Amino acid sequence: MRTRRPATLAAILVFAALPLLASAALAAPGNARAGAALARHEAVVAHWTAERMRAAVPRDFTWDPVRGFQPAAKPPGPPGGGGGGGDPTNTAGSSWPNGKGEIYEGVGKVYFEMGGSGWICSGSVATDSRTGESIVLTAGHCAYDETADGNVSGFAENWLFIPEYDADPTLTCANTLHGCWTAEKLFVHRGFATAGAFNTQATLHDWAFAVVGPGGHSGTASLESIARFPIDADQSYAETTQMYAFGYPAAQRYKGYDLTYCAGPVFFDPYNNDLTYGLTCNMTGGSSGGPWLSNFDVDTGDSGTLSSVNSYGYSGVKAMHGPKFGSLTADTWDAANTSSLGGSGRGVIVGP
Repeated sequence: MRTRRPATLAAILVFAALPLLASAALAAPGNARAGAALARHEAVVAHWTAERMRAAVPRDFTWDPVRGFQPAAKPPGPPGGGGGGGDPTNTAGSSWPNGKGEIYEGVGKVYFEMGGSGWICSGSVATDSRTGESIVLTAGHCAYDETADGNVSGFAENWLFIPEYDADPTLTCANTLHGCWTAEKLFVHRGFATAGAFNTQATLHDWAFAVVGPGGHSGTASLESIARFPIDADQSYAETTQMYAFGYPAAQRYKGYDLTYCAGPVFFDPYNNDLTYGLTCNMTGGSSGGPWLSNFDVDTGDSGTLSSVNSYGYSGVKAMHGPKFGSLTADTWDAANTSSLGGSGRGVIVGP
């Protein structure tokens, strides 16, 4: 989550990447592309040692009047729970019950590297029509360095997703419930890639999609065998629409090991010209990229529609903010859902 200060856009950013396990079953003999994908997968898994995972942090930013946004990240603490409680339809930060519903299975932790450092974010499994791959929704700043000015070198490296992380929050892929899944390609919109900083333009386009290949403990073909949620990529919502935001916050009171959620009516961010959503919420860095769901069944945790992501907050304001999905989100999702994964490069910038 990026933290912005009213009128000056101060920010808290959160990024991530974790290890993945692979097996020879991931690539059929003689299939050159599958073999190359398997090799990349195994390299990412091997890269994310327990030491590197332990050192990865939410990428928090604080406002400096001379230097602008500056990182001020601190390592997450030992395993622990979240905070909050009370009405499940109106909470500013509660621990989601262990094992409850598809949402528990389909939201996970993200690890990645950017600028030579390891970072942590959150993500969720989105429904797709690909064969042999799956799609994970996260925040744009969890996949691309918004200061890279549209250069493809701005994409994150060693991007990793661990679904249902709460079930066994360890620092090795081998010990996680479903293993780890690595990105074959990352997709962001040009509006985010050319923002130049975490500014208003970045907030309006702060979504990303990761196409991940077969992963897990035994080369499972698809994350959708674990859980998935449909995405409403071409619709924005009115104020007071009930939303539920999920993630793995890992700063301040939170430790990054507990699936946490906020719930309540959305509002439009008055400090951002009403261009983005707000939701009363005290989740912190590490929750960036976690999903917002509309039409969510809080009693079962088994239904809902992906409608935004955790993006940014303001210093001293107990609220999470996220982009309004629309036609540009739909374009990005469509590219992730249909594009060939061949060619070089870690990602694709969508849009003219």
